[in-house]
Amino acid sequence: MMRAFVFDKYKEVVHEADVPEPVVGDRDVLVRVDAAGVNQLDEKIREGEFKAILPYKTPLVLGHDLAGTVIRTGSKVQGFTPGDRVFGRPRDGRIGTFAERIAIDETDLALAPTSISPVEAASLPLVALTAWQALVVRGKVQQGQKVLIHAGAGGVGSITIQLAKHLGAYVATTASGKNADFVRDLGADVVIDYRSQDFEKELSGYDLVLDSLGGANLEKSLRILRPGGTAIGISGPPDPAFAKKAGMNPVLRLAVTALSGKIRRQAKKLGVTYEFLFMSANGHQLRKIAALVEDGTLRPVVGKTFTFDETPDALDSLAKGGINGKTVITGA
Repeated sequence: MMRAFVFDKYKEVVHEADVPEPVVGDRDVLVRVDAAGVNQLDEKIREGEFKAILPYKTPLVLGHDLAGTVIRTGSKVQGFTPGDRVFGRPRDGRIGTFAERIAIDETDLALAPTSISPVEAASLPLVALTAWQALVVRGKVQQGQKVLIHAGAGGVGSITIQLAKHLGAYVATTASGKNADFVRDLGADVVIDYRSQDFEKELSGYDLVLDSLGGANLEKSLRILRPGGTAIGISGPPDPAFAKKAGMNPVLRLAVTALSGKIRRQAKKLGVTYEFLFMSANGHQLRKIAALVEDGTLRPVVGKTFTFDETPDALDSLAKGGINGKTVITGA
């Protein structure tokens, strides 16, 4: 048995429990968790918001990010050996980094950058993969394009600004006035104080928007795009393409199509596109991200750390907000 933090029913708080040791398959890597990143996705799963998309059984160990040390490998694993320092985002269905150990498919892992600490490495996988999949894979951002990144001081925003600048984009972001210097230091060219300014009145002709807020913010984001531009939403609503890729049944697919119907109609009327991005685990992309960390292009932003015993407090801190970058739990 090992220590972990679980919740027993949706909407209930997490608590410490003894859980069985991970089962290590042929292509799995058993990792000692040295640090674990905390994400809004953890809270959304605990609250039951993604039950239809991710039908987890409870009790469930949360946690989508880790940096750690390889303990042993499955018989068919070739890329890792015991003692390797690694980082990764375990795939959906196999999460659980708020624990002493976890077994991860080798294709979800990469060697951790050597120039940063385990705490910094643990802050990266989910948010950096989100940024990569939004800007590189989906957005295909080119030199000179205009990109708006909402909530630039947050976990996703702080990495996405840096990646967008690396790709040669002109970057606008929304943030509170007190964080204006912080996001400029990350590379933002234009900072909109969301408390005193309306970004829709300040910006126009953008190629891409990364929206992490949804609702009215997403609707306004469509209106600052140039014709042919794209808004990528990471908080929803999910779209038919996602439902198809996720292999949902016809009833669920219809429900998802209805959820995003209004925003897709608005986008079509404006001559722009809306896409939902639910980031996925990808060790190959993480290796590219690690190289950008090693050469100084990307720098992790850790706003606050908690000990393993303080895991419930770390999750509570997400709701309170006000933390720049990521919250990270140090290992058990």
